[in-house]
Amino acid sequence: MGRGEGKRPDRRPTPAWPCTRKRQGERNGVEAEARMVVTSLKLQDLIEEIRGAKTQAQEREVIQKECAHIRASFRDGDPLHRHRQLAKLLYVHMLGYPAHFGQMECLKLIASPRFTDKRVGYLGAMLLLDERQDAHLLITNSIKNDLSQGMQAVQGLALCTLSTMGSAEMCRDLATEVEKLLLEPSTYVRKKAVLTAVHIIRKVPELSDIFLPPCAKLLHERHHGILLGTITLITELCERSPATLKHFRKVVPQLVQILRTLVTTGYSTEHSISGVSDPFLQVQILRLLRILGQNHEESSESMNDLLAQVATNTDTSRNAGSAVLFETVLTIMDIRSAAGLRVLAVNILGRFLRNNDKNIRYVALTSLLRLVQSDHSAVQRHRSTVVECLREPDASLSRRALELSLALMNSSNVRAMTQELQGFLESCPHDLRADCASGILLAAERFAPTKRWHIDTILHVLTTAGTHVRDDAVANLTQLIGGAQELHAYSVRRLYSALAQDISQQPLVQVAAWCIGEYGDLLLEGNCEETEPLQVEEEAVLALLERVLQSHMSLPATRGYALTALMKLSTRLRGDNKAAILEKMPLMERGGPQVDEEAKESKEAAQLLEAAPVATEPQASKLLDLLDLLDGTSGDAQKIPSLDTATEDTLIQLLDSPCAPTVPAPIPNLKVFEREGLQLILSFVRPPGTPALLFITVTATNASKGDVTHFICQAAVPKSFQLQLQAPSGNTVPAQGGLPMTQLLRILNPTKAPLRLKLRLTYNHFGQSVQEIFEVNNLPAETWQ
Repeated sequence: MGRGEGKRPDRRPTPAWPCTRKRQGERNGVEAEARMVVTSLKLQDLIEEIRGAKTQAQEREVIQKECAHIRASFRDGDPLHRHRQLAKLLYVHMLGYPAHFGQMECLKLIASPRFTDKRVGYLGAMLLLDERQDAHLLITNSIKNDLSQGMQAVQGLALCTLSTMGSAEMCRDLATEVEKLLLEPSTYVRKKAVLTAVHIIRKVPELSDIFLPPCAKLLHERHHGILLGTITLITELCERSPATLKHFRKVVPQLVQILRTLVTTGYSTEHSISGVSDPFLQVQILRLLRILGQNHEESSESMNDLLAQVATNTDTSRNAGSAVLFETVLTIMDIRSAAGLRVLAVNILGRFLRNNDKNIRYVALTSLLRLVQSDHSAVQRHRSTVVECLREPDASLSRRALELSLALMNSSNVRAMTQELQGFLESCPHDLRADCASGILLAAERFAPTKRWHIDTILHVLTTAGTHVRDDAVANLTQLIGGAQELHAYSVRRLYSALAQDISQQPLVQVAAWCIGEYGDLLLEGNCEETEPLQVEEEAVLALLERVLQSHMSLPATRGYALTALMKLSTRLRGDNKAAILEKMPLMERGGPQVDEEAKESKEAAQLLEAAPVATEPQASKLLDLLDLLDGTSGDAQKIPSLDTATEDTLIQLLDSPCAPTVPAPIPNLKVFEREGLQLILSFVRPPGTPALLFITVTATNASKGDVTHFICQAAVPKSFQLQLQAPSGNTVPAQGGLPMTQLLRILNPTKAPLRLKLRLTYNHFGQSVQEIFEVNNLPAETWQ
């Protein structure tokens, strides 16, 4: 055997040439793509697998894996299956997962000549693109090209996309194309073009003029969809321009004829809903008539007969008829209709109050609340039905019924309505007690038939819901009792009996302690013809006040009232002569708005001197706790600043001022806020004897069509000032010029520095929560100089 015969052959592979490696890589890529295509799911399979996931983690795993396949497909640029991949991505987007990487694929599909691609591309653009992304402008040319071609389905897709996500820039570029399509022979294209025109008007109101001529022609259509879109377009035009409103008043007879045809014969039976011929079109026509007939005698006269016909012939057994009838009522009340027609509208709302549907009852209460200012006597006829709605278990219904009941109160029905509301106050939910108590107190102050009835009403409210009354209830009742000399004995006996039964209601305890301190001698005499004989001993009175002082429920202000009462009783019961501050409080006269405000402030100032220490209510702390918005620090701004010695001297001077001081020159009011009909106006009063003291009354009015609810106004001033914010008259500003909401601010400016005021407003309006923070630094110089 030779030397190399036993050696094994070398089996190592021969190195491949570069071209061979390239072919091998291509084969590997094809195999990987084939594996990707095989493992990628169809849309129906993806939906089934996602729905079959038992946990959220499994669902995320499926979606992440499929999104990876979709990304790979987009990178490879597969034109045949791009629309299928995007369809799966849109489903993933609707489930709430991120899908922004598909935006550019939408643009490619929209530019594709195939309809299947355009359909998915336009759908993706409507879901994935909006005005906040610059990519949406890239489809402007594609939309313009699709609008100009004759294929109706493609034109419809482009119009739908433009009306859904078209920005102001896109609307300006494509408005002329939409205008041309408004007169296309195809009803399908015209209907979508009208709806797109509505979107363009909302985005770019200055383009309104180009759509005026087509509207007159489109009103002759009999197609329901085109008519509905045209009337919506005219409504948008009229709401944005008084000149356009005047232009379209000439079509009122034509609108009346269209609505009359719908009511009597109907255009087509396929649009009938529950026996009502196209209620959607009827409602839209009624809304447009309401706009055209407002403050216009001739237009209102031309539609009076039709409105009476609709109001009497519409079937209300189904919701469709009730909706048409409700819009008819609103139209009657907003235009210059006949008096008999307005009474008919109120009676229809009265029938709605007895409907079994809670939504219809709520709508009726809301509508009657709007009408109570203009047609008080007509709404008054349904007072008993409104009172029955107070007992509704639904909180929204009972709140609306409470607001309407308070609005219906007058001097003739105040006794009966107050009795009903007092019964409601005893069982109403806690979130309604404050509004109900405040409403009763305000109505009693306005319409009280006698002083004794007024005192009894306030005592009942304080006994039932004392913790929910406004902060000024104590001052008002003490002033009322002080002015009724013939009822001093009656009042002190009633208050003593109520205090002996319950010392938890702090406002009641404060009034009772004040009254016992002032008229304790009458309590011991027992000479009162108004009540049953009551024998009271000195020890019992002192023991009761001691219970108040020792009770853990007593606030610091309440203990101050009790201490002051004990000091005054030392002069009332034993006849000792003390300092003049322990004498009975003088009677404060009311002589006009400014004098009334000063008298009220004087009595509260006197109570501040009597009741030590000053009360720091939790609610007041919340109202004033703005963390010093002007100076940016939060250390000292969380507490109401107490009045220093200089302030006490000022208040004592205010007490010594005559009852009818000289009225100073009026300070002009200042409007500081306006948004969507809500206005905030500040009015100012400076007492002549105390130039460092400024009273600011914040008045909120609402001219919009929706109530402003949960309204809270908070204020902050620099640290060199002292601010006390009184409780507001309510937390709801009624719509369309209802009763305004007021709130009093007391500001002490000892250095007479220029006043700066920062306000924070929080409220709900049209279903949205609003918060506004702004600074008022343009107050009149008369407020601080």
